[in-house]
Amino acid sequence: MHNKLVLIVEDEEDILELLEYTLQKESYDTIGFLNVNEKLEKVLDEESIDLILMDRNLPGIDGTEFINNIRKKGHNCPVIYLTAKDKDEDILEGFESHADDYITKPFNIKELLARIKAVIKRSSKDINILKVRDITYKASNKKFYIDSNEIELTHLEHDLLLEFIKNKDILMSREHLLEAVWEDSYDKKLKTVNVAIKRLKAKIDPHNEKEYIKSIRGEGYLFC
Repeated sequence: MHNKLVLIVEDEEDILELLEYTLQKESYDTIGFLNVNEKLEKVLDEESIDLILMDRNLPGIDGTEFINNIRKKGHNCPVIYLTAKDKDEDILEGFESHADDYITKPFNIKELLARIKAVIKRSSKDINILKVRDITYKASNKKFYIDSNEIELTHLEHDLLLEFIKNKDILMSREHLLEAVWEDSYDKKLKTVNVAIKRLKAKIDPHNEKEYIKSIRGEGYLFC
């Protein structure tokens, strides 16, 4: 099982370093940012984030505004605000802006770790969102979306795309896909895999611009 990945956005460098050091000692993986930028949004699109630890007093933007923006784009990982904004109305605003917890500075590091553990444990009981690049899968309704637009898929195409997303960046042979996706079907032919993937590509990348699925000659397919 991989370490839980915590994204930290904190504009005070010494606090950011302390948080990263402390969390890494507790076997978390961390990615730290001092401000909100394009690289941060790219990380959200490409990585499977288990928790966001978010300051509110950031250069040019309030952390709640950033979280509200990414929620609209389909990012649903849990959020803890770690901030000096400690008035009642600030805390209320934080919880109205998708907070799973709200911790004010100065903070006790042991209490912070306990709350991080609790939020991740609580949220991991209901992992029903998978996201790779701009494709989102919601297990609650078994549907895929590209930039919040639903993709119309057959049952087979649904299972095929789900297998790809669960195995992002892993080379999968046609034989593996037959066993994992087709299971007990009588139509178990390697050629069937090629045809199904061609149909799936046409639905998720009709203009052939994004190259989600790469064919590796003689090896199989890679979803990236």
